Amino acid sequence: MWEEEKRDDGVKWQQLEHHGPYFAPPYERLPDHVHFYYNGKPMKLSLATEEIATFYAKMLDHEYTTKDIFQNNFFNDWIKEMTPEERKKIRELGKCNFEEIHTYFAEKHEAQKALPKEEKQKLKEEAEKIQEKYGYCIIDGHREKIGNFKTEPPGLFRGRGNHPKMGMLKKRVMPEDVIINCSKDSAIPQPPPGHKWKEVRCDNTVTWLASWTENIQGALKYVMLNPSSKLKGEKDWQKYEVARCLKGVVSKIRSQYRADWKSKDMKIRQRSVALYFIDKLALRAGNEKEEGETADTVGCCSLRVEHISLHPHLDGKENVVEFDFLGKDSIRYYNKVPVEKQVFKNLQLFMKKKNPGDDLFDWLSTSSLNKHLQDLMDGLTAKVFRTYNASITLQEQLEALTNEDDSVPAKLLSYNRANRAVAILCNHQRATPKTFEKSMQNLQAKIDAKKDQLAEAKAELKRVKADHKAKKDVKSKTAVEKKKKMVEKIEEQLAKLNMHATDKEENKQIALGTSKLNYLDPRISVAWCKKFGVPIEKIYNKTQREKFAWAIAMADEDFEF
Repeated sequence: MWEEEKRDDGVKWQQLEHHGPYFAPPYERLPDHVHFYYNGKPMKLSLATEEIATFYAKMLDHEYTTKDIFQNNFFNDWIKEMTPEERKKIRELGKCNFEEIHTYFAEKHEAQKALPKEEKQKLKEEAEKIQEKYGYCIIDGHREKIGNFKTEPPGLFRGRGNHPKMGMLKKRVMPEDVIINCSKDSAIPQPPPGHKWKEVRCDNTVTWLASWTENIQGALKYVMLNPSSKLKGEKDWQKYEVARCLKGVVSKIRSQYRADWKSKDMKIRQRSVALYFIDKLALRAGNEKEEGETADTVGCCSLRVEHISLHPHLDGKENVVEFDFLGKDSIRYYNKVPVEKQVFKNLQLFMKKKNPGDDLFDWLSTSSLNKHLQDLMDGLTAKVFRTYNASITLQEQLEALTNEDDSVPAKLLSYNRANRAVAILCNHQRATPKTFEKSMQNLQAKIDAKKDQLAEAKAELKRVKADHKAKKDVKSKTAVEKKKKMVEKIEEQLAKLNMHATDKEENKQIALGTSKLNYLDPRISVAWCKKFGVPIEKIYNKTQREKFAWAIAMADEDFEF
């Protein structure tokens, strides 16, 4: 199926039919006994105002609601949706009391979890009916699964890192916001009663089924095919094939940009240093801001003088560049890297007579860099470097770290360490989960209990050995064998728990998922699993196995990126 013929004219399908997106259910009023209080007095809110109040109430025990920026953004957006009377009364967030609403939703959530089996089954069947109707489309005669067929429910924007828009109101998506894409001869999806679509079009050069613009960043959102679908799989496969092509020319590109560090043309010199950073540090090219994005996020091309500090000597290393800036999604990029002497000299030159707010690469733009990359290799972009370096790092690390004679848990620890090296390269960080300490304590308690169990089992073994020495009969010999096996089993369990604890500790601030799903050629992992006898489901969950069905079908144990 993966090698079926491809079309070169940009046409992705001839026929496309679907039911459009599934909209979030309408808001249900709070029961009469649940109150919102202002300045100590209960206050009945209008429908829209109450709905937005519930968004905030649900997040009361979350760290977000303690942040000033979140509170200010929420309050400003909330006021806009109030009636004039409410606006006159509700003047300060500090005088609002959402506690009763918070408790109501917390109790509702617990009740949901405690539902009897039959009730849960009923809900599951309802969800399956929705999935059956909205979760599939017909594309060129094939029934394909759709990815995210539900519109996001309204709520408060969270953002990653310290996003300047956190707390703002994510508005409800209405049919009037949605563009539908389907084939001319298909049955056009019906909008919900009393509504109409923003537009119906037939564009068979794209693979999205519906699209709308979200109100916070002004970003386009799409209903797409499921990652396991043929079109998506082909796109994925092509992405990694382009990165593999880079393998053949990367040494030539590297020699070229190294030679360009001494170019007389300032444009070429800056471009060559930027390319070195993109290659060595997996930096993004930059200028990738969403429309209306107010966060001060930058990439390689848009770095300013204030984002780097130069240290001729630091921590026993020479020519160290210290980076400190906000990257994509307002995630801080902080790194101290020793660089080649010529790069260091060039950076000194680029920073000369400039103010902190001036561009570091003032002769370079993302478009000129991308044009240059295209000239070097067809389809080459900064992201291809990222994919190439991530994949090659994984492959090299797996070769270096995997021991054939290890147990499966030990091999998995090696795999996660290799994946971690990639996540560090790509700066995929996360905040330590709030539950981390608690779950580590629970794990430690399990380890301690297992140690006690082992000590007991060893003492037992010692006792039966002495017994056998005295009796020398078959029964006592069998008892020794049995206890020996028991000790081995407990030792194995303890080793597994210890490995799990090590893995958890090493992972606490690293997000492994992003690189695993977007930058690592899955064929490397599939080949590694086949070569070292590790079940593929230990690496990829069910959804990921569907997404990478093409790789699982294609790669044997000898695959090399």
